[in-house]
Amino acid sequence: MKKGIWLALATYLLWGVFPVYWKMLKDVPALQLLGHRIAWSFITLMIVVLTTQQGRPLLAKLNRRVLLIYLTAGLLIGVNWLTYVWAVNAGFIVETSLGYFINPLLSVLLGVVILRERLRPWQWLPIGLAALGVAYLTYTYGGLPWIALTLAFTFAIYGLVKKIAPLGALYGLTLETGFLFLPALLYLGSSEWTGSAAFLHHGIRTDLLLIGAGLVTTVPLLLFASAAQRIPLTLIGLMQYISPTMQFLLGVLVYGEAFPPERAIGFGLVWAGLIIFWLENFISHTHSRLEPLPEMGEGD
Repeated sequence: MKKGIWLALATYLLWGVFPVYWKMLKDVPALQLLGHRIAWSFITLMIVVLTTQQGRPLLAKLNRRVLLIYLTAGLLIGVNWLTYVWAVNAGFIVETSLGYFINPLLSVLLGVVILRERLRPWQWLPIGLAALGVAYLTYTYGGLPWIALTLAFTFAIYGLVKKIAPLGALYGLTLETGFLFLPALLYLGSSEWTGSAAFLHHGIRTDLLLIGAGLVTTVPLLLFASAAQRIPLTLIGLMQYISPTMQFLLGVLVYGEAFPPERAIGFGLVWAGLIIFWLENFISHTHSRLEPLPEMGEGD
């Protein structure tokens, strides 16, 4: 499980600085950003699959159930990507962070209700505090936070799909982006035809950043997929507070988005829940290591 925790931590640190990358592409329309994320991600993954000679093993694993699972995952992540890049460049980084504060609660709920994962009694306290904080933030936001809710629901369900998905991280993400590759390519082609395309028209810096979207997209997703198969969904859900905290700080401190004082109460409740969770987890694991081994009896 330790490897899974490190993989998840690396994932959330990378996602935490995502707004910086997409802000450098703020002049590119969101749909084109999505198209390039999909296209270059698929190309990157296919290069890996082909150079490591894993193409035939991938084809051998395909069946109707596998294709349906990864088509669902691909559609979910596509909606999530589009919502996120649009929101970041439209000045809603703080609301995207709210979405990823809500998301872990949904992941925990799915883990407990659907996968029958169990929480220790004291782990319910931080979840309750986090839920209260998110509810308060939603109320003080002054309206339905559709950006936050879209991000939360799509990624929580995506996490569940990845938990039950039968293929490894590389094969899975290749299939997901593969389902979206042709529509993305057609859209980018139509943008070029109508003269609205950014690629090859906005300078070498923009071109390199668009190509790099494949790497910055696939690396954390591969890490996440590997982590999801190694640690409980409940733990994944609670670790996901790392990314929105970083994104929130970027939105307020770096990009100057509004953060009224009353919202500090909601964020404070969420952070308090996260601290309690980590303390409970640390104490529990320390106690389990210090427990003496049972004495061996004659019949053992």
